[in-house]
This record gives sequence, C-alpha cells and structure tokens, in this order.
Amino acid sequence: MNMIQTRRCAAQFLNRSCVQPLVATAMALLMAVGATAQTSQPAPVGLASGATAEYRLGSGDAIKISVFQNPDMTLETRVSEAGTISFPLLGTVRIGGLSVSDAEARIAEGLRKGNFVKQPQVSILVIKVTGNQASVLGAVNQPGRYPLEVADTRLTDLLANARGVAPSGGDLLVISGTRGGKAYRAEIDLPTLFSANGREQDILIQNGDVLWVDRFPTIYIYGEVQKPGQIRLERGMTLLQGLAAGGGLTLRGTERGIRVHRKGGDGKVQEIKPAMDEALKDGDVIYVRESLF
Repeated sequence: MNMIQTRRCAAQFLNRSCVQPLVATAMALLMAVGATAQTSQPAPVGLASGATAEYRLGSGDAIKISVFQNPDMTLETRVSEAGTISFPLLGTVRIGGLSVSDAEARIAEGLRKGNFVKQPQVSILVIKVTGNQASVLGAVNQPGRYPLEVADTRLTDLLANARGVAPSGGDLLVISGTRGGKAYRAEIDLPTLFSANGREQDILIQNGDVLWVDRFPTIYIYGEVQKPGQIRLERGMTLLQGLAAGGGLTLRGTERGIRVHRKGGDGKVQEIKPAMDEALKDGDVIYVRESLF
C-alpha cells in the first residue's frame, strides 16, 4: 500500500469513528439548548394576568338565546328576580350570577343530557342590562343610575357615564357599597386617579355601588374688599390668594384688620389672625376691617 492509499484509509477511518460522534454530540447540545430556551421563554403578554372578567347576568337583564341550526329554540326573555329563565324543553334554568359563557354552557349541557340536541352550540346576547347598576349622585352633570355593561367597569368609567363633574363639583369622590357581604366606603381624591399610580385608586364598580361627588369647598370674604362674597377654595389656597380672589383691599381696608373666622373641631367658631402664606380651610370667613387712620 502506498502513502496516498494509507492517507485515504486513515481519513475514512476518522470520518467513521470520530467525525460522526462529534456531529451527534453537537446536535444533542443544540437540541438541549433549544429546549432550555423554549422552556425559559416568558409567557405571552396578556396570559399571565388571566382572561378579562366577563359580565355576569343579573335580575331584569333582557337576553336573546340562540341554538345553532335550531331556530325554533330561539328565545328572547328576561332574567327573573330569582335569577332564572324558562327555556323550551328544559323548563326553569338558573343563570343569574353566571357569566355569559357559563350560562351558555349550562343550557347546552341541559340540551345534551336530555338528548334534545346532540352537539348544541348555544349563544346568548345581552340586549339590555338592568340587573347590574350603579348610581351617581351629587355634583355631576347627569346624576342617575347606570348599567354596568362590562365586568371591569371602573370608577372613571362610571364618572364618564354621568358626563363628568359639574362646575359646582369638587375633587372629593365617595364610593359606597358592599364587598364580601360587608359595608364598603372609600374616599378618593379625583386628581390622584390620573397620577402615575392612579390605576390603583380607580376601583372596580360592583352592582349596587353609589358614587357621591361632593361640592367644591368654599370660603367667604367680606368687609373692605373689592368683591365680597363666596369664593371657590382652590387646592392649597393661602390667605393672600384668597384676598386676591376677592379683588384685594379697598382704600379703607388695612392688612392689620384682617381676621379669619374658622369653625373648630368642637363646632365653635374661632377668630384667628393667620399669616398671609397660611393655607385656608373649607368654610373660612375672611373679614377685612376698616382702617381707623
């Protein structure tokens, strides 16, 4: 065997005994890395937090029930006060408090178990929501009762339904209702709803909740000022700003004669002489006396 044949044989031997195992090992490593990468991939956005809550049917809701390829089973009805409906072939079916998909599944199960339809496909359309409502009262442009058409209706949504805060409304919102069978009440500062962490304050509205929008806080000014009367107390307004809102002092007014009448915690009115940079409070009455000289 010459030198060239010897080299060819050696190369063939290496291909069989060395190269193939190396290739197999490399493929195994690549598959392991791929499996690890697939396992460590984050879940798609929107799946980690779970599906959006569905609307739950309530007493008085008007619905339309359809069964695919069974038009004779189409029914328009209202959910009774007991949370039930009367459906053909099934009789009384309780769907109050169920989500739309759960109610569809319950009717479909009844049709299937009764051998009325082999593979029923039931769909429910909510025509009018009356079973789940919340009220908005106080200083809003359109007070009243509003249906909760979606399960994730929030405080800002309810306020928008009432056409927002009226010109006489303030920043204090009071929401009351029940949570877990217990009375619930929360006071919310309206501007905080639009801050960086405002989503935490934008609470979910539930059936029977009542939203109250308080009037704006006021102060009163009289005496030797240009425009005596009632003034809206803005956030952080000082005595100096209150005097400016009243048009300032007249020629006969004097800063030494400025007094503020304020109701204390005991309900009694006290006369104080605050500094010009001191903040005013709701209900304060500013009096500017006439200069004697």
